[in-house]
Amino acid sequence: MDTSINNRLTFITGGARSGKSRLAEKLAIESGMAVTYLATMGVDESDEELLLRVGAHRRRRPDVWRTIEEPLMVAQAIESLPAATSGGALCLIDCLSLFVSNLLLSMPSGLSSLEVLNCLEENVLKEVDNLLAKAKGREDYHFLLVSNEVGMAVVPEIQLARIYRDLLGLANQRAAAWADAVYICFCGLPQRLK
Repeated sequence: MDTSINNRLTFITGGARSGKSRLAEKLAIESGMAVTYLATMGVDESDEELLLRVGAHRRRRPDVWRTIEEPLMVAQAIESLPAATSGGALCLIDCLSLFVSNLLLSMPSGLSSLEVLNCLEENVLKEVDNLLAKAKGREDYHFLLVSNEVGMAVVPEIQLARIYRDLLGLANQRAAAWADAVYICFCGLPQRLK
């Protein structure tokens, strides 16, 4: 399977612990470009499990990679990336699923009416589209965008979890449509879909 970076936007999805981030990191290393790692996880210093997960991701990154941690203003972070040198640069965004979750949790609660749900969906997807447009607009960068696939499991009992699952499914569809290449990972095995 060809996993070289010849595309401006590569989208990588899959379930939990499926190998998505490792594939993105491998592609970034193999590109030979300067890499910026844009992390969307907000770190709560009191959450030991979260600190262990974030620590594992940090240890896998080469020391020469620049890291930006931005949970909500991802489009602005993309816009603010320094101009790439003549060899080009790569930005690995890990991940779209956390970005959607961060957006969802930052919006007012009270999801009782269809009108409110439609407004919420519109606002979240507008931010996702903005992120994708900024990435595609940066001709001096290649982008790797990682996201979870959460729609293949049991329908969640909790309304907020169902809303998240649906929003992320729509966000992933948008990312796949914008992307030049799309991979899905199963059990550590990447399959190119586009």
